[in-house]
Amino acid sequence: MRIPVEFVLFQLYLSGSIPILMTYKGWNFDILIGLSALVLAVLLFFIRFSKITGILKIWSVVGILSLASVVIIAILSSPIPIQQFAFEQPNTALLYFPYVLLPSLIVPTVFLSHFLLLKSMRSEDNV
Repeated sequence: MRIPVEFVLFQLYLSGSIPILMTYKGWNFDILIGLSALVLAVLLFFIRFSKITGILKIWSVVGILSLASVVIIAILSSPIPIQQFAFEQPNTALLYFPYVLLPSLIVPTVFLSHFLLLKSMRSEDNV
């Protein structure tokens, strides 16, 4: 999910709707989490889940932190009283449909996915 979203964000930057800070050319490294998910999926195809749970835990925590940083950048780049970044090109795209689905649906889904992965590994550790 993260890879296509990053390309959409880059197109929004090119159209002047979000700052470059929110793209992979700025401070958003979420595309690396998406690409590494593909690598982990291939690993899981060949290696048992239990053998790479440590890697998955670290990956999931890094994914949560990466997404949280993008959310903070998005909020602080928005044209609201607490804006701290991107005064020349504020984050306005996420106020309009269909881009409003990014913070309202996609971001919570990605957070939930990481937390559920961590929870499932925690429950396996307790068994």
